[in-house]
Amino acid sequence: MNIFKTALRNFDYTAFMQYAEEVITHNEAKDEKAEDEKYAFYTKLNYQRMKRWNKTFVPREDLITKLKAKPGQNWWLITEAWCGDSAQNLPVIAALAEAAAIPLTIVLRDENEAIINQYLTNGTKSIPVLVCFNDQDEMLFRWGPRPEGAQALMNDWKADPKGRDFEAFELEMHQWYTKDKGSQTQDELADLV
Repeated sequence: MNIFKTALRNFDYTAFMQYAEEVITHNEAKDEKAEDEKYAFYTKLNYQRMKRWNKTFVPREDLITKLKAKPGQNWWLITEAWCGDSAQNLPVIAALAEAAAIPLTIVLRDENEAIINQYLTNGTKSIPVLVCFNDQDEMLFRWGPRPEGAQALMNDWKADPKGRDFEAFELEMHQWYTKDKGSQTQDELADLV
């Protein structure tokens, strides 16, 4: 069974962007984290990042061709609007899904405990997590929460922050994403399809 179908609510990408904007504008978040001042700041920042990606990212044609050659995929993504890794990866995933005519459904991590608990990363609720099912609801692959290059930065920082606070690390991480331009995420998805 596809546990994602038990989600309290779900969004397509356009509706998720509207949800993020609503959280920013009206602070009507359903989870306590987004109502926290720090999370509200990250939601606003990451919304701007997603809008920038939406304007600049162009999916690779070879990957679109490969995705179209595998019909019957349904992509489900677990995330939150305040998540920095999601801001850098969700627009890439959404553009690929749209170009290849793959349904993409987004669910919120913090209101769907049973779902995220099925897709933990090293025992943590790291997001985003992309899960692909076929039309028979059999899982084909899972990706996330970030591409290997970004994960290596995270692992290095956790192992030895070298006196860097989280803000310095976060800047380094987002600079990596800017330089990569979605390339590694596309490479990894191409390998999984």
